[in-house]
Amino acid sequence: MLKDITLGQYMPGNTFVHRLDPRTKILLTTVYIALIFLVSSPVWYVIPAIYVAMAAKMSGLSFGQLLKSVRPLRMLLILTFVLNVFFSGGTTVWVRWGVLTISQEGVLLAVHFSMRLVFLVVGTSVLTLTTSPVALSDGIEMLLKPLKVIHFPAHELAMMMTIALRFIPTLIEETDKIMKAQQARGADFESGNLIARAKAMVPLLVPLFVSAFRRAGELAMAMEARCYHGGEGRTRLRILRFTREDVKATLVSLVALGLVIAARMVA
Repeated sequence: MLKDITLGQYMPGNTFVHRLDPRTKILLTTVYIALIFLVSSPVWYVIPAIYVAMAAKMSGLSFGQLLKSVRPLRMLLILTFVLNVFFSGGTTVWVRWGVLTISQEGVLLAVHFSMRLVFLVVGTSVLTLTTSPVALSDGIEMLLKPLKVIHFPAHELAMMMTIALRFIPTLIEETDKIMKAQQARGADFESGNLIARAKAMVPLLVPLFVSAFRRAGELAMAMEARCYHGGEGRTRLRILRFTREDVKATLVSLVALGLVIAARMVA
């Protein structure tokens, strides 16, 4: 399961999506999230599906790589679907069993919210898989730069977000090593009920937190040794510039958003 987590991972490449300005990709991801929340019916998820398929095709990502980001959320998806099926009211009742009711409206709502969660995870995964942590940090900082007028710490916030995102794969790898080491000593993380599995994770958390704090200390010392003092007077190796490719990607995203808004108004 740990290997299925793709959050924070970056897949190097030279595709259309990889070459886009990180600011464009962040803004388009925001537009995509708005697009998902504006979809009013499961039928209209065909628009974000085409959008994601185009993004995956132009970024060189396979369907399996995107689906991998959804696998860790299996239990959450099942829970979301079940709760909406049994506890959402509806007039067209299919099955009634005590306080539990399955209706046509409840099933449609369950499908709707489950698909929304899947598309949110898959769509945002394209951003992290095609944007390096450094580029992501620069993009976030440049987008937040106007807030410096009110003394908003744009650089510091972007740095913290990027470091947190960057260390997710490192912590996952560390967790996997600790689990294998404890399994070699007889620890069991897979058998038993949910409570037993949760208790078995307790010995795993202590060395993981110790390792995380140690890495944080080493990173802080390395940054201080290199005279890091925040974003004041800081220069960049690569200057961000918008290109025609950014304009094309923006137009396609706005067209998709317009189609969803039109579908919502017609419905």
